Amino acid sequence: MRQWIRLATLAAMAAGLAACQSGYGPGYGGDPNSIEGLWLDPNGIQSSFSAGRFETRTTDTNTLLATGKYTYINPRLVQVDIRSLVRNTNARVNCSLVSPTRLNCTSNEGGQFSLQRRLG
Repeated sequence: MRQWIRLATLAAMAAGLAACQSGYGPGYGGDPNSIEGLWLDPNGIQSSFSAGRFETRTTDTNTLLATGKYTYINPRLVQVDIRSLVRNTNARVNCSLVSPTRLNCTSNEGGQFSLQRRLG
């Protein structure tokens, strides 16, 4: 009987944790320190971050513009290595998660831009 109660308790805890992780819509696990998910720039370009892989696409035709990888430097700073398919160039960008919905980025050349998390 005690083993059944322990299993039921563990199952309830697992279900509770899963519910906590399903947060703010597709692509966002609810972790305020994660960049995983979909992000938009002011021009309507969509970037996705998933399991260390990065992609940028147009929102109208879903054309792939860039690919790459990212690495966490610390819980709120990410280094992104980008390969532009449009310009045939490589770039490195550092992005700081300033809020759960805002990512401020600076390229090695000093260019700056911000991304907003796409919710829902």
